[in-house]
Amino acid sequence: MRLIDFTGGLNLHEVDALLAVDDDEQSVEAAAGKILADVRRRGDAAVCEYTRRFDGFDLTPETMRVPPEEIDSHAAGADDELVEILRHAAKNVREFHEQQMEESWEFYAGDGVRLGVRLTAIGSAGVYIPGGKAAYPSSVLMNAIPAQVAGVKRIVVVTPPRSLEENPLVAAALKLLGLKDVYRVGGAQSIGALAYGTATIPKVQKVVGPGNRYVQSAKRQVYGTVDIDMVAGPSEVAIVADETCDPSWIAADLLAQAEHDEMAGVWLITWLRGVADAVFDEVQRQLELLDRRGIARESAHKGIAFIVANPHAAIDLVNHIAPEHVQVLMAEPEQVSDKIENAGAVFIGRYAPTVVGDYFAGPSHVLPTNRTARFFSPLGVPDFLKRTSVIRYSGRAIERFGEMIEKFAIAEGLTGHARSITIRRHKA
Repeated sequence: MRLIDFTGGLNLHEVDALLAVDDDEQSVEAAAGKILADVRRRGDAAVCEYTRRFDGFDLTPETMRVPPEEIDSHAAGADDELVEILRHAAKNVREFHEQQMEESWEFYAGDGVRLGVRLTAIGSAGVYIPGGKAAYPSSVLMNAIPAQVAGVKRIVVVTPPRSLEENPLVAAALKLLGLKDVYRVGGAQSIGALAYGTATIPKVQKVVGPGNRYVQSAKRQVYGTVDIDMVAGPSEVAIVADETCDPSWIAADLLAQAEHDEMAGVWLITWLRGVADAVFDEVQRQLELLDRRGIARESAHKGIAFIVANPHAAIDLVNHIAPEHVQVLMAEPEQVSDKIENAGAVFIGRYAPTVVGDYFAGPSHVLPTNRTARFFSPLGVPDFLKRTSVIRYSGRAIERFGEMIEKFAIAEGLTGHARSITIRRHKA
């Protein structure tokens, strides 16, 4: 980890430069765009061709859908104890998101006017579940349960070929949630199929879920044709810590996110140089204990320990970075946590590491990354609900307000709008 000393005052331009990611976004956008256009044009044929090319799997339209009995068969290979843990986690996730349910409402505004909002679930959603090293059963829970609670009628799952064979617990998660509309397709081609529809894969109204750069680029490019949750980047954690937390705990929490991806963002923020030094030593020691030490070492090497002047500066820095996860590991964490406005999720206190949110606590772990917590929120039930405005106007209201509406319309040069009111005012 690099150590950056801001005890003399925060330099936010330097922070921006330190956090800038140099990647080949244009080539990724072009490649994903080409795949999307091809899927839109050729449908199943293009999906099968890209699956053979990128996944080495001889897919046909007849083998795209995973039959429910095959999901059950793969799920049977999952460890019974892990399935029970999955069941408990799903219960927590469902109970949390049930608290997010909203109700339609109306209020009486006088003169025979009633105004309100009608809430209805979107009709269909597509959930992308990555394969390979990122095939996480927790992602099934965190993406699908909010949609189920919202009342989405059709949930379509896409996941790369072999995902269920290689990770039976993913199949167990699908079975647990009763998800049977499952297709063995991944990559940008699966996003195109969900957005545009093919003869085999149904078009949906919203696409959610994590994935590699090509998947995220594809989601960005189909936005507008369908809705999306967000464009998710690598995992991030910022840990604000004082001397009361064991440096080994802090290091473990940093590495928990570092092992996700070589590009993961891991940042320590403290006003005590001794804490930073001790955490650095612990990171080096604990790296050797990890199965994914190669991935974690690369992201930890890019990590930053910020030394700031005081807790107030730590708050300002967190709000500027706007991380996916923020942990506040302090004796009195509320003095910092209560003032954090820009974060996907805030974990308060020494016994609330990010990992409890990754798996078990309840809120969806689908969170804004790449500093988008300034304006994005975590995935939740509201993301699967549409809001329709409801307006009831009476003749009395037209008599009272009609002339003002007419003049407003005429001021905008829209005489047809004005006539729509005039014809009612002078109906006799």
